[in-house]
Amino acid sequence: MTSVDVQPPPQVDPPRNRWGLWSQGDFRKLWIGETTSGLGTAVGNVALALVAVVTLNAGPFMVGLLTASAWVPWLFIGLPAGAWVDRWPRLRVMLVCDLLLLVLFGSVPVAGWFGALTMAQLVVVALLTGAVKVFFSTAYGAVLPSVVAKSDLLEANVKLRSGESAAEIAGPGVAGLLSQAFGAASGLLADSVTYLVSAICVGTIRAEETPPPPSERRGILREIGEGVRFLVHDPYLRTLACFGAVGNLGLNGIQAVQTVFLVRSVGVEPDGVGLVFAVVSIGGLAGAALAGRIARRLGTARGLLLCELVVAPFIFLLPLAGEQLPLAVSAVAWSVAVCGVVAGNVLAGSFYQSYCPPAMIGRIRASASTVNYSAIPVGALLGGYLGEVLGARTTIWIMAGVLLSAGAVLLASPLRALRDFPERPEAEPAV
Repeated sequence: MTSVDVQPPPQVDPPRNRWGLWSQGDFRKLWIGETTSGLGTAVGNVALALVAVVTLNAGPFMVGLLTASAWVPWLFIGLPAGAWVDRWPRLRVMLVCDLLLLVLFGSVPVAGWFGALTMAQLVVVALLTGAVKVFFSTAYGAVLPSVVAKSDLLEANVKLRSGESAAEIAGPGVAGLLSQAFGAASGLLADSVTYLVSAICVGTIRAEETPPPPSERRGILREIGEGVRFLVHDPYLRTLACFGAVGNLGLNGIQAVQTVFLVRSVGVEPDGVGLVFAVVSIGGLAGAALAGRIARRLGTARGLLLCELVVAPFIFLLPLAGEQLPLAVSAVAWSVAVCGVVAGNVLAGSFYQSYCPPAMIGRIRASASTVNYSAIPVGALLGGYLGEVLGARTTIWIMAGVLLSAGAVLLASPLRALRDFPERPEAEPAV
């Protein structure tokens, strides 16, 4: 079997000093780099939509197309990216991707300064950055087991996701303020700079990864097939991939119209949009912080069910904003729903990293991501279309129902009877 010869740290007890994972230099660099780029991403996501809506006067369908463009690459290169990442040093993949993202996002404010910015450029940038992020996301999801011990994976994911969530809280507010003061495109300049910081941090991590020699490679199609078959034959990974697809369909249908909804249906100013998203992102920070406690108290599998079936339904209070409920109440409910989504993501992500064979984790994660991320452009386009035909508020009602239906996937799977996710099989199944 073709593999990347990743040399993980010895499986020892977690650090006993009071600093825990913070005492490990490579983890600190990874955390700083990804938290910084997470801040840029949070700024960029809001700024990109504001550029389309406020600067270029785009409607719901064009915003949906913009959102979809960032995820379409998963349909075409998601599977081969997993096989390629398993052949290459994953940290080097992340470094190259950071530098490419710096250039691509930086092109938007440059075009704005020269008065040449168009919707076509935004779509092209979204497509290209989406392609780069396929490789970055696959490598990032596979690299953590080579940076920390297996027993520290849940704690590491909690810390990484907490940092990202904190960045998501600050990012929208920063994007709104930058857009109000300097124009929406300025937020994308800030996004570009954060990828430089990430590149510096990632480039100084010293975890050892040795790609397999060419003589051990078995052909790209065969390696892709190994990852796909592992996912399809495993009932737990298959369940999580399908669950993610349904959830992403609903979430991105909402995301496609949320800026239009806030600006045109509720009457929020650009800086207010950033504030609303910052409030919502507090739920992400809470979800990341609570994931470890949920796992210890309820179990990892049962905790995922709790997050989806008890917390996620709060999203139904969002479309009531500005009519039956004040915007503040709906934003808090939205934040609670995001809390459940993020906590569930932390639990599921830690399971992937501890359960999948290290030599195949890139291919397996890419196979799963291709399934659930492919639903993102579908949800974005569907949300944009429904927003044009039915209005943003009605679209959010429909997509909230789709999001909640993801719980049915979990209830129909073997996970419903488990307290915790299972351990990695002693012997890897034949692929």
